Amino acid sequence: MQPLHILGASGHAKVIVALAHALGHPIAALYDDRIREGDLPAVLGHSVETPVAGLPDTPQTSAVIGIGSNAVRRTLADRFRRVHWEALIHPTAWVAPDAEIGPGSVIMAGAVVQPGARIGAHVIVNTLASVDHDCVLEDYVHVAPGCHLAGNVHLGEGVFAGVGAVFTPGNQVGAWSTIGAGATVISSFPAGITAVGVPARIRTT
Repeated sequence: MQPLHILGASGHAKVIVALAHALGHPIAALYDDRIREGDLPAVLGHSVETPVAGLPDTPQTSAVIGIGSNAVRRTLADRFRRVHWEALIHPTAWVAPDAEIGPGSVIMAGAVVQPGARIGAHVIVNTLASVDHDCVLEDYVHVAPGCHLAGNVHLGEGVFAGVGAVFTPGNQVGAWSTIGAGATVISSFPAGITAVGVPARIRTT
């Protein structure tokens, strides 16, 4: 396996490092701009010594963005266009053989991705989340821990689905929307909204 370069050194990066360890991936380096403000603590034994600009932008660089913010992941992916973005699937996750997993995406421990699912680039399917048959998760989506998508759900680019949110079959959520923790989505939503509650409704204030 190629040594893995990880952008970020906070909580999500810690989970990415643990995932890389579980897969036997050697860690090449971690990158974080906060080293300008002082020394960062080691992340699971790996020191953080280089700002983000130090990532080699070459096809020989195998990397993952270890940052939970969907918008920041998009910014960094646009910044480093030549890097080989590695998709990582935890050994305890189950991913159907015909599911599509895009570059830079991560499938965390205990997650399930069912047949026909299509997952874009730099997507996070977090701990114990499930993505059922024929779902579409566009680039930069984050499906938080314990979130469950029934069949044929479509999440547009950059959607954040909060911890424990539930989506009934066939619903769509437009790009860069936020679904609150514990929400139950029983209808479709347009782009750029925040929806919360059971059933989920658009928050207006």
